[in-house]
Amino acid sequence: MTAVMMPGKPVADAVFADLEPRIAALRAGGRNPGLGTILVGDDSASAGYIRMKQERAAELGFGGRHVQLPQQATQSDLVAAIRDFNTDDTVDGVLIQHPIPGHLDYEAALAELDPDKDVDGAHPMNMGRLALGMEGPLPCTPAGIEALLQHYGIEVAGRNVAILGRGFTLGRPLSMLLSLKRPGGNAAVTVVHTGVPNWPDYTRAADIVIAAAGVPGILRPEHITPGRVVVGGGVRYEGRRLLPDVDEACNEVAGWITPRIGGVGPTTIAMLFRNAVEAAERRARNVQV
Repeated sequence: MTAVMMPGKPVADAVFADLEPRIAALRAGGRNPGLGTILVGDDSASAGYIRMKQERAAELGFGGRHVQLPQQATQSDLVAAIRDFNTDDTVDGVLIQHPIPGHLDYEAALAELDPDKDVDGAHPMNMGRLALGMEGPLPCTPAGIEALLQHYGIEVAGRNVAILGRGFTLGRPLSMLLSLKRPGGNAAVTVVHTGVPNWPDYTRAADIVIAAAGVPGILRPEHITPGRVVVGGGVRYEGRRLLPDVDEACNEVAGWITPRIGGVGPTTIAMLFRNAVEAAERRARNVQV
């Protein structure tokens, strides 16, 4: 058996195709969506991600601006940049590129951000909105995985989903999103992690397995039942080398699987821009009122 591949690019392309007329409508109404980005330090990978997002923003016709802080920036410097974006009416969404230098507190900085401008969907208020099923920016990678499953016709409602990993950016919010009573959700979700000695028992019993641990190669063929759906959400980098959670040998066991490169990544970026456009739409409605 060789698994059917589920690349993320077609999913992202569909999202961007939906966003383009919405952006045009905003601009026709006098509001040009704006994305603000903050980069702290000189990490080459982070700088590359920012450039990629800025290039996509330019292609979509976004406005906005970028702030680069030095490696030795203080917490106060970072907070000041965030607060400046909070009050900038030309900016609808703000991205704080993660990771930031170790001497800074990312969670404390994130809490300073206007939750309605949080394009990552990671602000504590937005996590609370997600838990309650309220409208608000969704965490990008979980939302991208949800969209990917829908795009490829993978039925989630009523099925057993095992998420390997409990991190606050992926595993935990994804478990809430897929269990909500909404299109693309309503699943029976189990969250396991490396602190559960028999975690493979849960992944083998699942219809859909989502690796979200950030541990290279943790999910192996013997951990899944043949023919099941496998999504690789977690990765780790060694320099410029991307190391996914899902061992490539799983391609010969799974029925459907995301590719090693180009799986969830493109959908994550698409969801970031969807959050930004939705923020601009909310602000445009508030101005009209």
